[in-house]
Amino acid sequence: MSQTLSRQVYSGQSHPLGATPDDEGVNFALFSANATKVVLCLFDEQGEQEIEQIILPEFSDDIWHGYVPGIKKGALYGYRVHGPFEPHNGHRFNQNKLLIDPYAKQLKGEFIWSDTHLAYDPQSSQQDLTLDCRDNANYLPKCVVKSNAILASCHKPKIRLSESIIYEIQVKGFTQQNVTLPVELRGTFKGLAQNTVVDYLLDLGITSVELMPVAAYFDEPFLLEKGLKNYWGYNSVAFFAPEPRFCYSDDLTEFSDLVQAFHQAGIEVILDVVYNHTAEGDHLGPTYSFKGIDNASYYRLEDNDCRYYKNHSGCGNTLNL
Repeated sequence: MSQTLSRQVYSGQSHPLGATPDDEGVNFALFSANATKVVLCLFDEQGEQEIEQIILPEFSDDIWHGYVPGIKKGALYGYRVHGPFEPHNGHRFNQNKLLIDPYAKQLKGEFIWSDTHLAYDPQSSQQDLTLDCRDNANYLPKCVVKSNAILASCHKPKIRLSESIIYEIQVKGFTQQNVTLPVELRGTFKGLAQNTVVDYLLDLGITSVELMPVAAYFDEPFLLEKGLKNYWGYNSVAFFAPEPRFCYSDDLTEFSDLVQAFHQAGIEVILDVVYNHTAEGDHLGPTYSFKGIDNASYYRLEDNDCRYYKNHSGCGNTLNL
């Protein structure tokens, strides 16, 4: 890993948030009101080696940003964010931890549970009050620089609520054992978009499908310890990236193709979203993204001690919406 000295980095723009490519490079923008420095980390094509670090040069309206020439679509990246580690004041910055961009459009690589995802030393008697200096990059998926997926022009069904017949679908559960689908497409957006599936739904007489969470999510450590997975998807970590396990390839249009296939058949698409909490849990939970970017801004914290989270969601934390 080396920090760039020769690459020219420009101020860029504070919006849109995330990584926005053009023909010459990429604009990076990350919100953090309380950070002292934001470092963009670039990885090799496999996402295994951190090959470059670039400090975002500008800070405007609580957004760190910079334009980096020469970076192309498909590049893999993450962030390391510097700032105070003061849990009692709500700050959990730890520059040793690689973080996922909340506005990432795609994730690449397998999520592997490791206690290096904890920003604190799990062996310390002080629990989450002692900084952990280990790197977690080998166990975290990397963000992918992508253009916005464009949904092809198609008439969107307009179903009156009083006439709606909604079929709730979990992408994998609905397709995994469907013998009419090629084996390789089962459990994927592409499989769900096949004509045999659409025809079946039409034969049922439904007007709408409600997809259970399709945004990227991680399995909870307590499930993994039991040899289990989070099947339903209510443990979001990147709200703008499709769940990799539902993708047949790395083509982002697979999901938009699915929506178009339903729309062309006159079927409305409803998304079940999880915007009240994230996969980062409570004060003893892992740091994947929001916690390490700006914990005090992203989460609702207890008034008398900002070390602890208001847990209105029942999942350890509550996003500050």
